Amino acid sequence: MSVLSFGKRHIVKGLDAVADAFSGTVYSDVVAMKEYAVARFIVHKGVGVLGTSTLTIEACDNANGDNPVAIPFKYQAYIGADDLPGAVTAATSAGFATTAGSSQLYVLEADSQSLAAKAWIRLKAVEVVNDPVLGGIMIELLGARYATDIPNTVIA
Repeated sequence: MSVLSFGKRHIVKGLDAVADAFSGTVYSDVVAMKEYAVARFIVHKGVGVLGTSTLTIEACDNANGDNPVAIPFKYQAYIGADDLPGAVTAATSAGFATTAGSSQLYVLEADSQSLAAKAWIRLKAVEVVNDPVLGGIMIELLGARYATDIPNTVIA
């Protein structure tokens, strides 16, 4: 049995890396959860000094992001020069604010059970301190119900 994860997860570019990634209110792509158990959002903050954002995860009715509802989730922060994460922290539907500074990763996870009757999910970032931050968002869907080497699309 292979330990490779192809077919066991699905990767989506949630937000391409850009110079002022989290200016104003920004949304990741909306992805379908119908074939997966967990959505993991990986937020990368590269170069930035003071810029911060409040991150929340929203369940939606469809690929357009209609009728979004903020949901509780868990997250870990990787802040600093090493690869050691902070504690796993439960966030309410109000989300949490990122830390000012450069070279940070935030890993946010929500399970399909928290979506209620909704089948789509996205990350929302609302700028708190206006200062450009180079960054982007990756989405990893885990726990495929029907694992195949080439999964079905999860975006519309």
